[in-house]
Amino acid sequence: MLQDTQTIRFYQRLSDALVELWQRGYRFDDLRLYIDGYIAALRHSNAIEPYLIHRLEQEISRFLYDPSNFEMTETQTETDFR
Repeated sequence: MLQDTQTIRFYQRLSDALVELWQRGYRFDDLRLYIDGYIAALRHSNAIEPYLIHRLEQEISRFLYDPSNFEMTETQTETDFR
């Protein structure tokens, strides 16, 4: 579980971006590349400690491989189309 506030913010931004990319048609290989780039940028910028980056990477990988995070919600029912 993430406890550092800055790391939690990065997790929220990253998870929101992954869901948005999924809804736009990108799939797991593309999302994995996005995560790798995001993590590399964090390492390069020294925004947070390396152990926190590693923890973030573990948590976001868990998020990515949980299919319930990418289920489509029905915003319209069939009666809305009639």
